[in-house]
Amino acid sequence: MEAIRTVLVPGILPERCYDEFFLNYNLLHVECLKLLISKILGIGIIVGSVMVKVPQIMKIVRSGTAEGLSFQSVLLELLALSGTMVYSITHGFPFSSWGEVLFLMIQTLIIGFLIQHLGGRTTLGVLFLGVYFAIVGVLLSPVIPMVAVTVLQATNMPAVIISRLIQAVTNYRNGHTGQLSAVTVSLLFLGSLARIFTSVQETGDPLMALTFIVSSSCNGLIFAQLLYYWNVSSAGDKKKKKKRN
Repeated sequence: MEAIRTVLVPGILPERCYDEFFLNYNLLHVECLKLLISKILGIGIIVGSVMVKVPQIMKIVRSGTAEGLSFQSVLLELLALSGTMVYSITHGFPFSSWGEVLFLMIQTLIIGFLIQHLGGRTTLGVLFLGVYFAIVGVLLSPVIPMVAVTVLQATNMPAVIISRLIQAVTNYRNGHTGQLSAVTVSLLFLGSLARIFTSVQETGDPLMALTFIVSSSCNGLIFAQLLYYWNVSSAGDKKKKKKRN
């Protein structure tokens, strides 16, 4: 039992919930069940996030084009991800409540670089990476006041809305979703929905919860477009089919 306690407390369960489950055998304790479900969901989201944008990256690399992807949308998504990461770290929130942001940030950076590189602007892509890491370093330093960090997190909502609207408008104008990956879009949508619950349970921060509500709504819009344009091929895909034929 002591070995189980070492594994579960305090990373997954608080001491009081361990006692309820394993000493009092109260397996239906509502508050502790909510915390346990939240932790399991959080860990699952983080594990899934390690690969969530890999299908998107692979699709870009295989096609040799980033057609249909908006670099402006990527920049705004990075703003939102960076704000959440900095806000969570400075407030000392558990990694299980925001960890996927780190992996999504890295994968989004790769996509941003590929958009520039495949567009013949490799130098600009390298500069983009360097500037981004420099900015994040400054934001995580003690010189940035907590008020500024809170304001940055508050900008997440308009950033998410604008970034998804840019992508949605791009899809609408193109008449297809281009190189958007169905797997990536679906996982982002489902993950943001689950995060509403985990952010309420693990952080109790209304700003974090509201951010994920907005994110879920916007991801749902892109997901709906993906379904709507499911059988429509992009110009790049049509050219590939012609070559094969």
